Amino acid sequence: MRKLLLFILALYSLSAVGQKTDRQKYVRKFKKIAIKEMHRTGIPASITLAQGLLESGNGTSFLAKKANNHFGIKCHKSWHGPYVRLDDDRPQEKFRKYKNAEQSYIDHSRFLTSRDRYNFLFKIKSSNYKKWAKGLKKAGYATDPNYAHRLIKIIEDEKLYQFDNIGKNEIDLIYQINNTNDIALSDRVEVINNRPVIRMKKGDSMFIISKYFKIDMDDLFSYNELIKTDKVKENQLIFLKRKKRRAARGYPYHLVKKGDTPYSIAQEYGMRLKLILRYNRISRDYKLPEGSRIYLRGRAPLVYK
Repeated sequence: MRKLLLFILALYSLSAVGQKTDRQKYVRKFKKIAIKEMHRTGIPASITLAQGLLESGNGTSFLAKKANNHFGIKCHKSWHGPYVRLDDDRPQEKFRKYKNAEQSYIDHSRFLTSRDRYNFLFKIKSSNYKKWAKGLKKAGYATDPNYAHRLIKIIEDEKLYQFDNIGKNEIDLIYQINNTNDIALSDRVEVINNRPVIRMKKGDSMFIISKYFKIDMDDLFSYNELIKTDKVKENQLIFLKRKKRRAARGYPYHLVKKGDTPYSIAQEYGMRLKLILRYNRISRDYKLPEGSRIYLRGRAPLVYK
């Protein structure tokens, strides 16, 4: 019995690994068209990819293979092109057939943008994939009561949300990054407080940095104490490893200059913001008085009036 259980667990593990690999291959193949459609129509790339993965069985379904139909879109009255038949809600229903998968992605965008019942979705920010997923279910895209939950899980498991932050001018650039012959980014790495850091230039993005240095996007945001909605600016310092708990020796405190914030000081000295706040008994949005001291290696002394 124990051997049978181990055998079943091994099969399940192999199946899970196989599904993960299939998903990764699918995302690599179709992320570019999903991002392009996002910039053309406003549909989040994460949502498009998640729907493609779910509806096509990671690109392995009958519709995907025989009809290049990755979204399960039926013919309806407006369709005058080729089709295939498949049992679905009713026997032998007609499903759209495309010349290639790219046509399927473009028609998916057209399908959502041309029907009134989906209009409300385009008032939702493209970065809010959870509202989009729930909105698709509400609008009746699928009959599965767990449809929104399944989309959200795919997006979070595969970290598809990272593609919602890709700028229009970055679409082609992200495919040109090659660690073996493109040394421009690695040449720009500096060291602050014994931690590698890069200063953002025009055209850089968190996505490009994460892909070039093979750092998970979540980790990159965490290292720099940012959230995904934060806008990264030109000349901003972005650390490639977690910052230290205090500044380097010889920097006991910082004299506040015009424009300094607790966060900018944390980045300047390569130390964690929460420690600066704790050492100086301040909040993140505290307005720093010019000329005051911000302590970097331990608690600020108490001042009694």
